[in-house]
Amino acid sequence: MAEYEYDMLVIGSGPAGHRAAIQAAKLDKKVAIIERKAVIGGVCINTGTIPSKTLREAVLYLSGYSERTLYGASYAVKQHITMEDLLYRTDHVIRNELDVTRHQLMRNNVDLLNADAAFVDPHTVRLTFLDDNAHRDVSANYIVIATGTMPTRDAHIPFDGQHIFTSDDILNLDKIPKTLVVVGAGVIGLEYASIFAALGVRVTLVDKYQRLLPFVDAEIIEALVYHLRENRVTLHLGEEVSGIELIENEHGERVKIHLKSGKQILAEKALYSIGRTGASASLNLPPEIETDSRGRVKVNEHFQTAVPNIYGVGDVIGFPSLASTSMEQGRLATCHAFGVETKSVPALFPYGTYTIPEISMVGKTEDELTQQGIPYEIGKAQYKEIARGQIIGDHNGVLKLIFHLETHQLLGTHIIGAGASELVHIGQAVLAFGGTVDYFVDTVFNYPTLAECYKTAAFDGLNRLS
Repeated sequence: MAEYEYDMLVIGSGPAGHRAAIQAAKLDKKVAIIERKAVIGGVCINTGTIPSKTLREAVLYLSGYSERTLYGASYAVKQHITMEDLLYRTDHVIRNELDVTRHQLMRNNVDLLNADAAFVDPHTVRLTFLDDNAHRDVSANYIVIATGTMPTRDAHIPFDGQHIFTSDDILNLDKIPKTLVVVGAGVIGLEYASIFAALGVRVTLVDKYQRLLPFVDAEIIEALVYHLRENRVTLHLGEEVSGIELIENEHGERVKIHLKSGKQILAEKALYSIGRTGASASLNLPPEIETDSRGRVKVNEHFQTAVPNIYGVGDVIGFPSLASTSMEQGRLATCHAFGVETKSVPALFPYGTYTIPEISMVGKTEDELTQQGIPYEIGKAQYKEIARGQIIGDHNGVLKLIFHLETHQLLGTHIIGAGASELVHIGQAVLAFGGTVDYFVDTVFNYPTLAECYKTAAFDGLNRLS
C-alpha cells in the first residue's frame, strides 16, 4: 500500500469519528483521523458536551443549589461566583479529556492529520495542512464523515461573542450576566437557561413552539417547566424573534429582542440557540451525496451515504445528536464497512438532557403508545417518598414507569431529578431483556438509594390495576 493511503479515513475527531477510528484500528486496519482544528475531540470536548456538563456541576456546587431544600434559599458555597470560578473546573476536565483521547489514538496507532479536508473523488481527500498550508491527496477504501455541527447563525444578527453569542462562545464570556435572554428552547437552550437560572440570573426563554422537546414525555416536560418558573425563568412560548440589536442606555450596552408579536425584551446578554448546522459545506462532497437545508448528510440504516464507501455518523447526520449515540454510530459504520456483524437496538438508546433538574428517558412515551393503540398503565415514584431523596435534598424528582396493561412488560422509563441520567440505565437493562415491572417488585435494591424508586413505581403501577 502506498504512503498516505489507508483502509479508512475519518474526517472529524469528535465522539463519532474517534469511535469509528478506534474500531477500525481494533480490526487491524490502517486508519487516520483528519482534524481541521489544532485540538482534537471536536465540539464534544472543547465547546459542547464536556464543557457544558462540567459548567453545570460547578454551578450546582458553588451556588449550593442542591442543598437549598435542607439549608434554605440563602445557602451558597461561594457568594460571588465569577466566570473564572466556573471555568477552573471546566478547563481541568477539558485538559484531561483531551489527553485521554489523544492517548487512545496513539496506543491504537491511529494517525492524526491536522488539516482541512475536501473530497477529490469518492476515494480521495485533499488535505490542506494547517501548519504550512501545503496540499496533499490521501486515499482510502472507506471514508467516514464525522465533522459534527456548528451553531446556526442568522446573518442579520450582530453576534459579538459577548453580548450576543452562541453556545460555542460561552466559555469566552467575560462575566456572568444579571439578565439573559435565551432564543431557542432545544436541548442546548434549555440546559443553559436552567444553568444560568440556578446562578440567580434572570432568564427569559423564547421559542416559536408551544411544546418543549416533543420527544420527551409530556408529564416530565411539564415538571421541567414548573421548575424553570420556580427559578424565575420567564417563558415566551409560541413566539418568534423578528430582530436582535445591541443598544446603549443608561446602564451601558444592552441587547434588545424584538418579537413578531410586538413584544420587546431587554437584557444584558442574549444566547442565540436555534439549532445547529452540519459542518459539511467545505467538504466538496460528491454530487451524489445529499444534504438538507441545515447541512446534515443523508444516510441509510447502515450510515452509508449514496456513495457506498462513504459513511456519515454523529451530529452531522442529525437527530438525536448525542455523544453516546454518535459513538455507537461510529462503531456500527466501521463494522459495516469491514463486514463485521454487530447488534444494536436504537430503540433502547437512552436520552439524557442535563437541565437543572436533569432529565433522562429510554423506551416509549405515553404519546407514542397512544398513537400506536397499545394499552398501557403507569407507575410513579416521588423522590420525596424515598429516604435517599430526603438525604440528598431532592424533594421534586420523579421516576415514571410505563408498562403494558396486560403483559406488564416494561415499555418506557422516564425520570426527572438528581442522577436521572445514571438511574435510567436500570430501566434500559430491563427493557433490553423484555422484562416486566414485576421484576422490580421481586428485586432487592440497596437502601437507601434512588434505585428504590423502581420498586416504589412498580408497586404504584400494579396497585392501579387492582
